[in-house]
Amino acid sequence: MENILTIKQLEAACDAKAENCEVDRSISDIVTDSRKITQDSVFVALRGEKFDGHNFAGQAISKGAACCIVDKNFHNKENLPVIVVEDTYAALRDAAKYYRDKFLIPAVAITGSVGKTSTKDMVYCVLANKYKVLKTEGNFNNEIGLPLTAFRLSFDDELAIFEMGMSAFGEISRLTKIASPETAIITNIGFSHIEHLGSRENILKAKLEVLEGMSETDGTVILNGDDEYLKSVVGTLPFETLTYGIENKNCDIVAENIRKFSDSTSFDVQVDGNVYNILINAPGIHHIYNALAAILAGIKYNMSMEKIVEGISHFVPQGMRQSVETLNNYKIIKDCYNASPTSMKSGLEVLSVTMPKDIENPYRKVAVLGDMLELGDYAEEAHTSVGELACDYDLGCLIAIGKNAEFVAKGAIEKGFNSSEIYIFYDNNAAKAHIMEIIKPNDVILFKGSRGMRLEEIADFISEQDAI
Repeated sequence: MENILTIKQLEAACDAKAENCEVDRSISDIVTDSRKITQDSVFVALRGEKFDGHNFAGQAISKGAACCIVDKNFHNKENLPVIVVEDTYAALRDAAKYYRDKFLIPAVAITGSVGKTSTKDMVYCVLANKYKVLKTEGNFNNEIGLPLTAFRLSFDDELAIFEMGMSAFGEISRLTKIASPETAIITNIGFSHIEHLGSRENILKAKLEVLEGMSETDGTVILNGDDEYLKSVVGTLPFETLTYGIENKNCDIVAENIRKFSDSTSFDVQVDGNVYNILINAPGIHHIYNALAAILAGIKYNMSMEKIVEGISHFVPQGMRQSVETLNNYKIIKDCYNASPTSMKSGLEVLSVTMPKDIENPYRKVAVLGDMLELGDYAEEAHTSVGELACDYDLGCLIAIGKNAEFVAKGAIEKGFNSSEIYIFYDNNAAKAHIMEIIKPNDVILFKGSRGMRLEEIADFISEQDAI
């Protein structure tokens, strides 16, 4: 954080009153975790269901914090230096907005039901090949994470990329007003959070809140033109709108001549009459969509196609979002961060092109699919559709885990999957008790499910057993 804020300015930004503070004292950082206090930082005390940051206000000051932002229910018995506000979450957003507005640099906002983080990373790889770029780290995409990202802006930055997630109406609206994006990328409209929002039409409406923080004079919207819901808004928005796709040939850029490999993907794209070959160092059609969005972002910010292509080549998938591990007897694909019908399909596509260590010997493709959470009334329909989808990828074995496992099995069987190669378990412990009896040497095994299912526990168990 640039040392450009004082307590007095922070007081004004939050429309609040400072007590016991040195109002002209400069602020070095704004944090919500008392363990990250540094000299002259400000600690924002947040309350949650299982925590209360107000309990650490005294500790924050003792560690060198300039002051704490607290709500009106805080009893300041120790006469600590504080800024008292109605709502510390709102104060965090207000402070972030005030700080962000000091930097006259363009920002890219990225949202969508699935693929936000990998798209963000792909766009970063492209833009960072020419500019100094700040991006959201990890999944800091909510009403705490995005403000903390904004506080990392510096005068050296030339562009910023903000990822925006949500689970209800109004959340992206509040985030985009902090970020003030010049460009918005929406990856797709899926089923994530449909339990709270009720329909995909409402999910679309919630995602389009990202446009509220944009200027109509120079704003650009980049949309997945293959998505039926996003396709429906093309031509209706008061912004320059660019589209990308694979199936929809009317998009501004279209991926063609797609080639799938076990560790990479390539495609051709035509820009300004010239054809460019793009190589992505990761398998899966979903990464093609990420790359297409990144190409349009690069074009928006005046990058040559040569620099864009080079930037895409730097992309590497992160963490449990997708990793491939070769064991002594198996090859494991971990994709355990989130799950929806769309991302399940992406995982199965990666499984279909991943080769075992010894391709000369017989091998099977095994899919271990966990529950997709937060689907509400759509759970049965969505899990049944995933079971049907599994039949399209030449699987040798299907293992379904969770409360909705029966629906996955049902969809697969109705589509013609061999029922003797389908296994149902209701939790990870039951699966671990039998998994080594089911899998065979040289199997390629995909683990895909919502984060709450923690399927990596089963993958790690196989890894441990294989090492014995």
